[in-house]
Amino acid sequence: SSLLGPRAALFRTIPGEMGEGGFGKGGGFGDKGKGKGKKGKGKGEEKEWVPVTKLGRLVKDGKIGSIEDVYLHSLPIKEFQIIDQFFTPGTLKDEVMKIHPVQKMSSAGQTNRFVCYVLVGDQNGHIGLGAKCAKEVATAIRGGIISAKMNLIPVRRGYWGNRIGMPHTMAMKVHGKCGSVRVRLIPAPRGSGVVGSPTLKKMMNFAGVADVFSCSCGHTRTKGNFMKATFEALRATYGYLTPDLWKPTHFVKPPFQEFTDYLAQSKPGPSY
Repeated sequence: SSLLGPRAALFRTIPGEMGEGGFGKGGGFGDKGKGKGKKGKGKGEEKEWVPVTKLGRLVKDGKIGSIEDVYLHSLPIKEFQIIDQFFTPGTLKDEVMKIHPVQKMSSAGQTNRFVCYVLVGDQNGHIGLGAKCAKEVATAIRGGIISAKMNLIPVRRGYWGNRIGMPHTMAMKVHGKCGSVRVRLIPAPRGSGVVGSPTLKKMMNFAGVADVFSCSCGHTRTKGNFMKATFEALRATYGYLTPDLWKPTHFVKPPFQEFTDYLAQSKPGPSY
């Protein structure tokens, strides 16, 4: 291992060696910055959120009732607190799916960083996938959760046969790809469960899909790409115009247009 140098040392410190990283496994590293970080902790105790985007201001002042209004007009969500406003604490679950060490060569040897893939979902038709790279695992996990919340998407669920009870599977066959990985999700009858890998099962659980068949191809061991491909397939569920949506569109004003006077008069001054 002395020939490999710092790289071997890096893999020795990671319990489970690039496994399904979680909070428990992240104990081996992160001791480097313990001393410095403690001093500044007390000051930032849950500071009040000051929105910086128009959407953030409308959400904070209760002008937008549900997150569906945001999706309806395809408004970009740039602040994770917007999501926290719509979901009561405890509704959104998050899970670290993978912690993946990456390295680059610098003049002083290697620089190690950790990429963290995080999944968030409310198990009722909303799912988000985020990734963050940072020098320490805890920072990567925190950034990953924020990134996943900002990438939250709605998932359309449907029926396999007769429309009895609540929707339980995909509304149609959908397909997503990332890198070499291709994922196809196929509607399944009630009771079949999620037929797929443990990663796919976890994602479907977070999205609130009870039954689905899946077929995949490519290098699905690359968990990051496999999750992104599945996420793209779930995103495609609302991009498909089915005949039951052929009714004439009832147009409503977008929030920015509806509350334009409010946004103009409640503009906060610059804070220096």
